[in-house]
Amino acid sequence: MSADEIKAMLAAAFPGATIEVDGGGAKFTVRIIDDAFAGKRPVQRQQQVYGVLNEKITSGDIHAVSMALFTPAEWSGQEK
Repeated sequence: MSADEIKAMLAAAFPGATIEVDGGGAKFTVRIIDDAFAGKRPVQRQQQVYGVLNEKITSGDIHAVSMALFTPAEWSGQEK
């Protein structure tokens, strides 16, 4: 599984989001910036992403994924 394949899966689920995926083999780091996370707790945000990736996690194509999930306003604050 490649980072580009994971990015494509996430882009389909989070249209309009800013998505970055790094890594290879079965270990990846994902950063998503999207309004879909507004009003959600961190665990709820992770559940949204796991919902997209779960099939690949279950199959073993993805062994580990680290996530950084932000709303645009939160990300703007991170950059300063």
